[in-house]
Amino acid sequence: MSTDHETAPAPVRFDTKIAVLLRTDLEPWQRLNVTAFLVSGLGAAAPELIGEPYADADGVGYLPMFRQPVLVFEGSKELLTAAHGRALSREVPAAVFTSDLFGTGNDRDNRAAVRAVGTHQLDLVGLAVHGPRNAVDKILKGARMHP
Repeated sequence: MSTDHETAPAPVRFDTKIAVLLRTDLEPWQRLNVTAFLVSGLGAAAPELIGEPYADADGVGYLPMFRQPVLVFEGSKELLTAAHGRALSREVPAAVFTSDLFGTGNDRDNRAAVRAVGTHQLDLVGLAVHGPRNAVDKILKGARMHP
């Protein structure tokens, strides 16, 4: 006789982690907007993060999404700056969102706004990283899960 726990598939464990770090002083709409923009960069840079397309029971198709969870954290401006430095030093791919991007309205102007500021002067409001679990954990040291 078999029980449910014997037939249930084993939990999926990932060797990598996708994480977004947001500055604590953002408005709710900004948090959502920044998160959406940041994770789009990770999907573009690492297509292997994207799973297969979805379909419902009626056969209607839907776009594929990340194949693993996206963890969202928050921290102070100083913590975000430190996490950015740790991501750079560990050469972990990162997407950045600066406060200047709230005043632009398109990709060209967004890229120009980031390019106009030196690495250590970026006024970061969000950072997304994808990499080995332990490296991402070290990058995010001090951050707390978003409520």
